[in-house]
Amino acid sequence: MINFLLAGTLLGLSAGFAPGPLLALVVTETLQHGTRSGLKVALAPVITDLPIIGLTLLLLRELSELNIIMGIISGLGGLVVLFLGVQAIGARGGGIELPPAKSNALLKGITVNFLSPHPYLFWLSVGGPLTLKAGEHGLAAATGFVLSFYVLLVGAKLILAVLVGRSRSFLAGRLYLLIIKGLGLLLILLGLVLCREGFLLLSRGSL
Repeated sequence: MINFLLAGTLLGLSAGFAPGPLLALVVTETLQHGTRSGLKVALAPVITDLPIIGLTLLLLRELSELNIIMGIISGLGGLVVLFLGVQAIGARGGGIELPPAKSNALLKGITVNFLSPHPYLFWLSVGGPLTLKAGEHGLAAATGFVLSFYVLLVGAKLILAVLVGRSRSFLAGRLYLLIIKGLGLLLILLGLVLCREGFLLLSRGSL
């Protein structure tokens, strides 16, 4: 059985530290406008993701009794997590590409995160199914998964903003790479668990 609090923690840490559009903006704003601007960008998912989560859960709830469909979604989610794990293990040093700086850090962070496909893909294929499954064990389990995910997602980016503000070479350093690769191994394990859950749903499901 999946420990939903641990799953949320792992996924949140991985999403928080992994290179991507929002992390690039966190770094950009931190380097060009100071740590405070980077911290504002890091908070963007708290604002943008609520409607995404709500719509995703409504859609998946309608499909929750269709084991084959949910099995396919769970399996695809497992493959997504496996891909993220392999990608993390293959990460190399050298920092990340920085987009041009713009003013109004929080608004820019909200725009970048809302237009990025990453939150939609995550909640449809991984986060949504896990939240519904956690809900089968009670509201506390579902809430714990979502809260642990966002506390670690936002927290990781807040920490990175502070570290980059103090040392511009952090993202190109060995410690950052070790964190990413270690999380990659854990993501691969979680991906295998999700693929197994999908197979079990397929084996006993019907349209």
